[in-house]
Amino acid sequence: MKKLEIIIKPEKLEELKEILEASKANGIMISNIMGYGNQKGYKQMYRGTEYVVNLLPKVKVETVVAEDVAEQIIDRVVKEITTGNIGDGKIFLYEVQDAVRIRTGERGEEAL
Repeated sequence: MKKLEIIIKPEKLEELKEILEASKANGIMISNIMGYGNQKGYKQMYRGTEYVVNLLPKVKVETVVAEDVAEQIIDRVVKEITTGNIGDGKIFLYEVQDAVRIRTGERGEEAL
């Protein structure tokens, strides 16, 4: 099993949800976050004063899926979510040792 942590621009969330639903991802967790990477934010003028806005709004979507599904999701996200501009986001991939469904005690992929 693999855990995908996908960080994207907020306006791309609906497209990502469609990809995950089509890929049969059983569950997702969504968090609104702030941060920056290579983009380093932007400068803005307000009433003659320059402000540096370096924490940008992002969305973090987490899901745990089977290994083969993880690669399909990554491929689709890279092809369909990209704008080609800096700040499109990142995908982090983690190995998941086990999962346990609390209600039934099921383990592994059955627990997903």
